[in-house]
Amino acid sequence: MRILHTADWHLGRIFYNVHLTEDQAHVLDQFVTLAREERAELIIIAGDVFDRAVPPPEAVALWDETVTRLVQETKAHIVVIAGNHDSAERLGLNARLLAASRVHLHTKISQTPLITLEDAHGPVHVHPLPYAEPVLARDRLDKEGASLIRTHEDVLRQQMARALKASAGAQARHVAVAHATVLGAEKSDTERPLAIGGAEAVSADVFTGCHYVALGHLHRPQAAGADHVRYAGSLLKYSFAETDHHKSVTLVDMDAKGACHIEAISLTPRHDVRCVSGSFEELLARGEADPAREDYILAEITDTAPVYNAMERLRRVWPNLMHVDRKWLTEATHASNRFDSDAVKRLSPLELFAGFYEDMTGKTLAEADRALLASLLAEIERQRREA
Repeated sequence: MRILHTADWHLGRIFYNVHLTEDQAHVLDQFVTLAREERAELIIIAGDVFDRAVPPPEAVALWDETVTRLVQETKAHIVVIAGNHDSAERLGLNARLLAASRVHLHTKISQTPLITLEDAHGPVHVHPLPYAEPVLARDRLDKEGASLIRTHEDVLRQQMARALKASAGAQARHVAVAHATVLGAEKSDTERPLAIGGAEAVSADVFTGCHYVALGHLHRPQAAGADHVRYAGSLLKYSFAETDHHKSVTLVDMDAKGACHIEAISLTPRHDVRCVSGSFEELLARGEADPAREDYILAEITDTAPVYNAMERLRRVWPNLMHVDRKWLTEATHASNRFDSDAVKRLSPLELFAGFYEDMTGKTLAEADRALLASLLAEIERQRREA
């Protein structure tokens, strides 16, 4: 069976006040073309279709257009689960009606986690395991063992137990679809934490018995504990922390015994997301010569002297400049966090300013400036006492 696995579309995403719907439509057009040309038999979308529970109208319209095209232009079954950003009720609207068009929406854990498909080698059991908070799962999963659910791993173990029970006795290949943080994978700063501390972590052995596990939630394409347990990654780069990610979708060819040949296929974004660093004049020159000047840019300026109106001036060469960082100021701010608050209280105003000056500039306050400041502080104190 040929499987095309994707996740974390986050339709409706806003990036530094820029609505990304056109960027998402650009790569989803490529995705539909890829699904058609590669003759995918199963398309998996492993959660976070939308960026928020109440998505904007243009995001809903893009979702409708993309799914409609996938149904019309391919013969694939499309399996979709809810992620932590999705509203299970909204995403699951008309699920029974859409199933007749090969679109299988599994957004609620009360649904039976089993879809049986056929290829030339026989049956393939697909187990959609939509995201659910542990407190909700205790209420909605089978009562047997539900009281033991405390963590996200507990939820998935219960879901997998129900999935394997539903397909018991059948000799078939198994594909699980989940939205979770699986141990062995690398997180980034753009995924919303599922729980405090380590309660969100899930062991890959939860999926024992599955021949392929299609994961969503983490935005970097990667394996998690085993080659066949994989994150497809997000559709686009949604943070400057993701500049080193190589975004892709995952094409899987599963043979008669369930062995998988896995290939990551890149999609070309309308705008890349990049960070550039250098002095202000260097950045201006680089921007003028940049063939990809329409990319989304974060510029880090290394000058220690003030730069007037840096954002506006750099936008003349990078029109989609999103943010400007001052490297020395960022480093100084981090350094200032080392001070002990009680120790700070014991410093004189002169010592406080001298320390602040050194943190902000990386230089020691000159003796002449120190003497001038001391005389000014003394005069202020004299006036305060005479008032």
